[in-house]
Amino acid sequence: MDRHPDRPTASETPPASVSSGPGCTQYPPDIGLGRHLTQEELSSSLDAALTGWDGRQDLWIFAYGSLIWNPGLPVEESQRARVYGYHRGLYLWSRVNRGTPEQPGLVLALDRGGSCAGVALRLSAAKARTELETLWYREMAMGSYRPAWLNCVLADGRTAPALAFVMRRDVKSYAGRLPDEIIRKVFDQAQGRYGTTQDYVARTVKALREAGMPDPALEAVLHRCGAH
Repeated sequence: MDRHPDRPTASETPPASVSSGPGCTQYPPDIGLGRHLTQEELSSSLDAALTGWDGRQDLWIFAYGSLIWNPGLPVEESQRARVYGYHRGLYLWSRVNRGTPEQPGLVLALDRGGSCAGVALRLSAAKARTELETLWYREMAMGSYRPAWLNCVLADGRTAPALAFVMRRDVKSYAGRLPDEIIRKVFDQAQGRYGTTQDYVARTVKALREAGMPDPALEAVLHRCGAH
């Protein structure tokens, strides 16, 4: 059992100076410009993710970051929920929403190990495909996530498969676990079209606390690295 799921293993431990990837020790990182997926690629990705969905049953989305406080789509029901086998962390470099290619910000992603509390959002079967097209454009624009069906345990005891956006470790925008020194620089310097990483983290911390499922690890990052 991985007792410290957010720590790199011995084989993943970075050398003294790393310009990108897990354990990056310089900011800004060397992650390049990236590429936006074409409309055809986005549509193909969505089709692949929905292969196992019959189109008749309502569909659940597992929200663990900004989707909690800004879902951007109509939902039939929302429930506190938890998934196992993944945990939340600032693991994805953001070149647009919370930063720029020159000074990228960070956003949350699910990475393997542990568990994660969040909110399960139920979409109407009749409208799910249309709503997911909008969500795909928002979350999958650069293909940094892997859409996955995760077993979601709802607060009322039900379980349901839910679509979630899991971090891809094979992309240059995968940051892995970063030292506080780098996160402080990101909080201080990076700003994208939706604002700063610090604001993004603060909103997520507030939303999780208001939902009755505070994230002590994320709150500690905000306390250690944020402006006071």
